[in-house]
Amino acid sequence: MSKALERGRAIAAKLNPDLEETLANRYDHAVPEFAETLIEHAYGRIYAREGLDMKTRQLITVGALTALGGQTAPQLKINIQHAQAHGATKTEIYETIMQMSIYGGLPASINALNSANEYFADCEHGASQT
Repeated sequence: MSKALERGRAIAAKLNPDLEETLANRYDHAVPEFAETLIEHAYGRIYAREGLDMKTRQLITVGALTALGGQTAPQLKINIQHAQAHGATKTEIYETIMQMSIYGGLPASINALNSANEYFADCEHGASQT
């Protein structure tokens, strides 16, 4: 196992212990080792880098997913969860989304706000976010 995969699994376990298994169950039948590749690259090589704390990295991810538009709603909700797990407040998350209205446009921010509202409503009602 590569060092990057070890680092990635450690980070993913803190963010969402079921993440790699969930990804594997959804995608590895179509693209073998997809889950492992994502964990190794995204978490083990990018998220594990020094220079930014995890809260900042997660807020940046929320911003990027917002700018990409409405097709990212599932990933956006998971990364909002991860941002909160690392100390981001609702206000910081909403402000990150609002900031992206400049770069991704108002429709992208509206879609992200809808996803954030759904995520926070689900949290209030005890729904699982995995």
